[in-house]
Order: sequence, then C-alpha cells, then structure tokens
Amino acid sequence: MNIRTAFCVSDHTGVTVEAVAKSVLSQFPAFEFSLIVLPFIDSPAKAQGVARQIAETPDALVFSTLTDPALRSALRESGARLLDVFEHLAPALESELGQSATPSGGRTHGMANNYESRMEAVNFSLALDDGLQPQRLDQADLILVGVSRVGKTPTALYLALQYGLRAANYPLTPDDLDHPALPAVLLSHLPRLRGLTLSAERLAAIRQVRYPDSRYATLEQCRAELAAAERLFAHHGLPVIDTTRMSVEEIAARLRNPL
Repeated sequence: MNIRTAFCVSDHTGVTVEAVAKSVLSQFPAFEFSLIVLPFIDSPAKAQGVARQIAETPDALVFSTLTDPALRSALRESGARLLDVFEHLAPALESELGQSATPSGGRTHGMANNYESRMEAVNFSLALDDGLQPQRLDQADLILVGVSRVGKTPTALYLALQYGLRAANYPLTPDDLDHPALPAVLLSHLPRLRGLTLSAERLAAIRQVRYPDSRYATLEQCRAELAAAERLFAHHGLPVIDTTRMSVEEIAARLRNPL
C-alpha cells in the first residue's frame, strides 16, 4: 500500500483542518496516510520551522487553515503540495458576497456555542451520566437510552462539549428489559428520548474488551438485550439510531436537530 504523510497546519487548535483532511483522504483507500497535526502556527518563525520540517518529509501533503497570507507564503517554502482551505473557498465566497475576506485566526471559536454554556452542559451530562439524578431529567435537552455499551456516555458528552446540549443518558438494565414499557422515570420525557442500538456482534466485541469471557459479553446475551430494547423503543415510538458503523461525531450530528 502507498503511504503518504499529510500535515495539518493551523493557526489555532487544528480541529477544523484535521477534520477536513480526514474527510478528503478517506476518499482514497488505495493509500495509507500518516497525519501530523501542527496547531498554533501563528508567527512567521513557526511557519518557517514547519516548512523546514515538511521539506524533510518525502512526498508530503499539506492541509492548511492558516488565515494570514504571509504564513501561507512561508509554508510554501517547503515545496510540498499546499491544500489551503481558505485559498480554495474564500475567493468564491468573496465573489458571491461582493466583499473581501478579512483574515483573522481563531475566529470560528466565536461562531460556536460560548465556552460557559458548553462547560455547563458538560457538567450536566456528567452529573446525569448512566441514570444518575433522574429527578433532573426534566432539565435535559436530550435523553439517550439503550443497553450497556451502545455509546450513550461518549455521545452525550460530545453533544454537550461540541453543541452545548444538556444531554443525559439512561441505561436499560436486564430488569428494565423484562418489562413491557420503559421505566416510569422516563415516561414523562418521551419527546426527548432517543434510542441507541447497534449490531449484536459489535456490542459483544465491545463488551468482551470490558469484561472478557463474561456472560455479559456473550453474543446470545447481547442479542437478547438488543431485541428487548428495540421492542421497547418501538412500543413507545422512539427515534432510534443504529450506531454500528458510526463515529461519535456522526451520532451526535444526527441527534442535534432541534426538538
């Protein structure tokens, strides 16, 4: 397999350029890519140092979200192929809007939910993780429901951190699954409930890592729990997401629609 190194260079956290690079590179399965993320490249000296590092890497690709044209110019000294998000998109948008862009690093931070609200949402999700404090479920924007290890906790925390949503999660225990309806504590919150499920094989593999060779991790047990949970979801008409082939980011994106 062909192996290429791809640098992700940013004048801020690097989250955006890394996401763009991964999305684009995934379209070329014949290659294997080694990603190197270089955040906070916010001065000519840093950009020149990065350019030297890239120049020493054979056949490097460079993804960039550097907003300062001078820093992009320094990066070109590497001689590598530069794929800059702003250089590709800004001219088209300038033409459409009839206004020139005003470069400024890190400005996307101001377009997201503010820090305080996101941290408050994270604290809320932690406080109501795994069925804790059910008396506060009326304060939740979303309540994720499912059997153990279907991805409720990481998804709730991602919804909180990325979108500022107060996401609680409630695990369905084997005792819950023996009943014809969801636990009474959930019934007054049905509009905000979202069911998570996945394939029994995937669930068994996840549980095997957590508790090797236990009944909890057997394929038979996983199939039985998932089938019972899905009957409850159908009984109450809950929206359900199959997380088998989804990342946490994908699950959260599907859940974030306003209620």
